[in-house]
Amino acid sequence: MNDRAGRRRARRLAIGTAVVIALAGMNGPWLYRVGSEKYHQYQINRPEYKADNGHWKTVEFPEEYRLNTIHAALLRTGKILLVAGSGNNQDNFDAKKFDTRIWDPVKNTIKKVPTPNDLFCTGHTQLANGNLLIAGGTKRYEKLQGDVKKAGGLMIVYNENPDKPITLPAGTRFTGKENGKTFVSKDPVLVPRAKKQFDKETGKFLGNDPGVGRIYVEAAKEGAKYETGTQDNYTVQGLTGADARNTYGIAQKLALDKKDFQGIRDAYEFDPVAEKYIKVDPMKEARWYPTLTTLSDGKILSVSGLDDIGQLVPGKNEIYDPETKKWTYTDKVRQFPTYPALFLMQNGKVFYSGANAGYGPDDVGRDPGVWDVDTNKFTKVPGMSDANMLETANTVLLPPAQDEKYMVIGGGGVGESKLSSEKTRIVDLKADNPRFVDGPSLGKGTRYPQASVLPDDSVLVSGGSEDYRGRSDSNILEARLYDPETNELDRVADPLVGRNYHSGSLLLPDGRVMFFGSDSLFSDKANTKPGKFEQRIEIYSPPYLFRDARPSLSGGPQTIERGETGTFTSQHASSIKKVRLIRPSASTHVTDVDQRSIALDFKTSGNKVTVTVPENRNLVQAGWYMLFVADDEGTPSEAQWVRIP
Repeated sequence: MNDRAGRRRARRLAIGTAVVIALAGMNGPWLYRVGSEKYHQYQINRPEYKADNGHWKTVEFPEEYRLNTIHAALLRTGKILLVAGSGNNQDNFDAKKFDTRIWDPVKNTIKKVPTPNDLFCTGHTQLANGNLLIAGGTKRYEKLQGDVKKAGGLMIVYNENPDKPITLPAGTRFTGKENGKTFVSKDPVLVPRAKKQFDKETGKFLGNDPGVGRIYVEAAKEGAKYETGTQDNYTVQGLTGADARNTYGIAQKLALDKKDFQGIRDAYEFDPVAEKYIKVDPMKEARWYPTLTTLSDGKILSVSGLDDIGQLVPGKNEIYDPETKKWTYTDKVRQFPTYPALFLMQNGKVFYSGANAGYGPDDVGRDPGVWDVDTNKFTKVPGMSDANMLETANTVLLPPAQDEKYMVIGGGGVGESKLSSEKTRIVDLKADNPRFVDGPSLGKGTRYPQASVLPDDSVLVSGGSEDYRGRSDSNILEARLYDPETNELDRVADPLVGRNYHSGSLLLPDGRVMFFGSDSLFSDKANTKPGKFEQRIEIYSPPYLFRDARPSLSGGPQTIERGETGTFTSQHASSIKKVRLIRPSASTHVTDVDQRSIALDFKTSGNKVTVTVPENRNLVQAGWYMLFVADDEGTPSEAQWVRIP
């Protein structure tokens, strides 16, 4: 009996062992993956690893607060403005569902903010009073070929009457003289009066230069038979007498081809204390994908964008005066692709890195250079490698800003090209003859890389994708720290979330970096499933946050004028080696022209640190800044907010 029981036990053990071996064979890869993942988590959470590589953490909002973050800005309150507008979702657009959130990364609280218009693909910049200027957005979503039911396009309207302008309301009908086809305007248009032209020497009247208006029109009826293929003159129905004789339209092809996004003229200031949008004077031009850049006098330059008929604004740039809250045209014309990377230089001119976010001819406004906005003189800067791959590249003013060195990171070919660049390129604008030279390689072609300046003078470069909008599962889960002194790009901890189109990053006052957004075209490698917008926030804590201690910083004035000093308290004053004034970011579409890190002269005495702000108003633009001190190991304090009036 005992022998039989022993044999049964032995048989069960043998069968059990065989099953375990079989299951292990079947599930070996799974067991390996689980084991590898656990080991990976163990590795990246070791204190030694964090001190060398930093650490990533995801933040997921409660479902009712999630949004497709397209734009983000750090406000002077330390909170983050997250703007989606319609969030690249036409259903939201059609329903007029426009989203904005305010997130406090310290308290981890979030609230909804009423959004007055579709601020999807708007432009923004920090103002001297601490408000955020926001201008432009979406009037109409694009329609792809096949979805367009009515032939349409641009109608140029002329007014040859020198005595009065003429306004044509929405719904005005234009009929071709040759083709006999009728097209209807979608919006009202004001056509200015004609200008009388005289010979400068003799005073002889030469004739009238007609006033010109631009309007989007579409066929009165659906179908391909209403398309036109050639230029035609169009009579304006409903006009009589002199108006009928003096007013007419001219259009080229009016067809069923793809129709691009259309922009809006609306502009707002966002008040970070009241936490609400304040409507200001609208821009002269409608703009979708514009760049806003602060000029030497504190006024804001608005450049590029698609207009209210879906065409690139033809070089008509304008300036916002924060005092009057009005816009005026510049008197010079210069055209750029959309979201051009434009930075104010210390001499008051504007540097264009060549980086941009997309729309525009591939042979207009693509060359990097220095632009004198007053005279409109543009001096090209040579040496750019992969010059045909500057779309979706990032540009960062390397710290300290006084050195006036810029890095252009990655990028891709024009449009939906598969081309992408692994290059970083650096230019020293203080050199006698500035020229781009290659910096360290990214290792692989990278569109949409994010770059944030840190208070220890390093630059965090992370994310992006090898192909257009992450196509073919090409997101790059890698991050690096760039050291401007050594010109080295060192790999650090890998991010947990892929980031490509519609993503960005911001330095926080506690020294961490926040990442938002990502809008992959597809969600699988075979490009058969539509992508899903990435709503998770991710926070990177750099290696300097995992050291034994960080210097303290407190007290001090809230306002310091240029050329003046301010004294702060630090229990670690004797170990402080750097003081940096960092302008808060406003980021979208790989474009953040606000961020800059300015070195401050300082002296210490006991537990006091006295800092001096440089006098150059082009270097230190008016507004609110984060003031950091860093010790002899490069560990920064938490920031104190300081206003430069």
